Amino acid sequence: MTERRTSKTESEKRTDRYRALVEASHDITTIIDTDGTMTYVSPAVTRVLGYDSEELVGDTGYEYVHPDDRERNEDAVEAVLSAPDESQTVEVRFEHADGSWCWIEATMRNRLDDDAIDGILLNSREIAERKGRERELHELAGEYEALLNNVEDAIFFVEVDASDTDITFEFERLSPAYERQTGLTTEEVRGQTPQEVFGEQEGAELEANYHRCVKIGEPISYQEELRIDEGARIWQTNLAPVTTDGEITRLVGITRNVTARVERERQLRRQTERLDEFASVISHDLRNPLNVAQGRATVLDEQVESEHLAPLRQSLDWMEAIVTDTLTLARQGETIDETESVSLTDLVGKCWGTIDADAATLEITDKMTFQGDRDRLRHVFENLFRNAIEHGGTDVTVRVGRVDEDTIYVEDDGSGIPADRREEIFEPGHSSTSGGTGFGLTIVKRIVEAHGWTVSVTDGTEGGARFELVMSQ
Repeated sequence: MTERRTSKTESEKRTDRYRALVEASHDITTIIDTDGTMTYVSPAVTRVLGYDSEELVGDTGYEYVHPDDRERNEDAVEAVLSAPDESQTVEVRFEHADGSWCWIEATMRNRLDDDAIDGILLNSREIAERKGRERELHELAGEYEALLNNVEDAIFFVEVDASDTDITFEFERLSPAYERQTGLTTEEVRGQTPQEVFGEQEGAELEANYHRCVKIGEPISYQEELRIDEGARIWQTNLAPVTTDGEITRLVGITRNVTARVERERQLRRQTERLDEFASVISHDLRNPLNVAQGRATVLDEQVESEHLAPLRQSLDWMEAIVTDTLTLARQGETIDETESVSLTDLVGKCWGTIDADAATLEITDKMTFQGDRDRLRHVFENLFRNAIEHGGTDVTVRVGRVDEDTIYVEDDGSGIPADRREEIFEPGHSSTSGGTGFGLTIVKRIVEAHGWTVSVTDGTEGGARFELVMSQ
């Protein structure tokens, strides 16, 4: 009789310890029987779900589980009953006291053989914040996949495996654009090193850039020649490291096939070199004998009277003008690399002072500054001013101003330019005046385009010609 009473007291003490532990826990502790009826619910349910623990006792837990989650919940209970030594964890939406749904994670254990607990023990915790993060990550992953699958640039992922003595790079994934442009697939290259995919020499060059990115720990950009097929062999690549727990574990590369662009640049360089050679020939081999001829004609004019000397000197001067304009056209149409801040008033004033203006008048209606190559732009305004005087007369009025912050105009009050001739006036050799070289407006267009601008001609406000230089593209 005494031994039995002692045993009962120990059981009660153990039960009390369980109860104290359960009631102090932030998790909801629930005991259900085999049909799902709740026989005990800890006080934490009030804080988490808004219920009084006593009002849930006797109810079936399935009734509070979201209909879409009940089957999953029932499967977990059956699994616990069939495998008493194993626990089951399930995530379900449980109805809150206010009628909303709350995500909880429940870990189930079969405690039917426990003296203190008769039924299935559930420890549940609210996981709304975690589910929210999972939802955000899922949405982000969807956006990432959409970007990866639709971006035109080729993207590749490289795993970085660093040991104490070496770093190994292995391809992990290729974007669909990369596969289309190279003919390689993720399945073919996954787990392979660059040398295994592209050969020893080109693979080593790739790995050298990968090592450089890892070493500095920052994104790098470089151009590489990687012959995959005849149509794609020069690539502009941006490579960025991905860090996990302070270690670089992956490289993400975005690369673009720039073969056509590089070939165009090389062709343009070759053309520029030939153009420089041509300009050199004009500048020295042609101008030198021309100057000699002009000097001899001047001396001859002083010594001999002849009706042929004036046309001769005029023709030689015209030849010199053609040489000068041809040199300008060859050298000033190259792309602008460096610009400076230019005052429109200052530039126009200096250009006007270099031309033979006769009785012509200049009006500057606006002040503005812009970025450009001051020396080349002098040719633009000088040629526009000469064009206005040649076609508008010696007493023409030339007006310079701005349409807006990106557009400059030069107009005159002369006779204007017919609409059907406004395109051809920019063509080389076109001139409507005797003695003109026909290169003046061609030079204007080439220098304007070298700045990345555009030039057009229309009617002036007083009936003359109006040239507009648009700086924004």
